[in-house]
Amino acid sequence: MLRAVEGSAQSAVRVVIYEDLACQDCAGFRRVMDETLLPRFGSTAAFEHHDFPLAQHVWARRAAIAARHFDGVEAGLGMAWRRFALENLHGMDDAGFPSWLDRFTEAQGAGAAAAARQALSDSVLAGAVDRDQAAGIALGVKKTPTVLANGVWFVERFPVEDLVKAIAEAVKERGQ
Repeated sequence: MLRAVEGSAQSAVRVVIYEDLACQDCAGFRRVMDETLLPRFGSTAAFEHHDFPLAQHVWARRAAIAARHFDGVEAGLGMAWRRFALENLHGMDDAGFPSWLDRFTEAQGAGAAAAARQALSDSVLAGAVDRDQAAGIALGVKKTPTVLANGVWFVERFPVEDLVKAIAEAVKERGQ
């Protein structure tokens, strides 16, 4: 199963992100990724996205499954869905989730909306999401976003400068 990675996928510097696609704090972290982290470290670090849908966000698991589906449709499409979900999370709700999925599919030219909807019940994709979540739980992840950079944990809300410092140290240590 493909892992959603941004930046330099071959880099020895790994920044591991556990995220919930219906989480307000994750939406804020997405902006940090786009405005700060990827411009600065996109060529020297790999940012691995792991799904960690929280129970209180009723459509988050389906959003994660959809991201896995889109990863298999076209390179980068799963990441585009992750951005879309986080940018639109205030408009999404459980009942309206299928129409948001259709809107994204049609806008991206990603094939039939029916295929994306059908993927939501794909046990292989759901299993991949469940394995990410189980791995996070085994590590001690409880909240989102949880970001692991150079051995340092950053949980929920944290100073971006501290995360930048941890990534910069990892890049320097590994000669990236």
